[in-house]
Amino acid sequence: MLSLIIISLTLTLILAFISFWLPSITPDSEKLSPYECGFDPMGSARLPFSMRFFLVAILFLLFDLEIALLLPTPWAIHLPTPLQTFLWATLIIVILTLGLVYEWIQGGLEWAE
Repeated sequence: MLSLIIISLTLTLILAFISFWLPSITPDSEKLSPYECGFDPMGSARLPFSMRFFLVAILFLLFDLEIALLLPTPWAIHLPTPLQTFLWATLIIVILTLGLVYEWIQGGLEWAE
């Protein structure tokens, strides 16, 4: 057991030192350029965000959670009450679909005003 701890600790320290010394520390134009967001990294951090950005992010999270909730549904066939599981999964899909239709009708998904 002691040899495993020593090997793990040694390997961890070696990898930590390699990851610290290997990359170049001098910043260049690629490191200082905006990454994906399009904002200037050296500018003000107090710029206002569009609420539509947050709406799209929340919708993505909701539908991502829907997938996580519905993933075990095929294995629910082996439960004593598969019909009840199917009804709950259908209810989740219907509620999320109604919410999406409501946002669509209200114009919440239109990016340009």
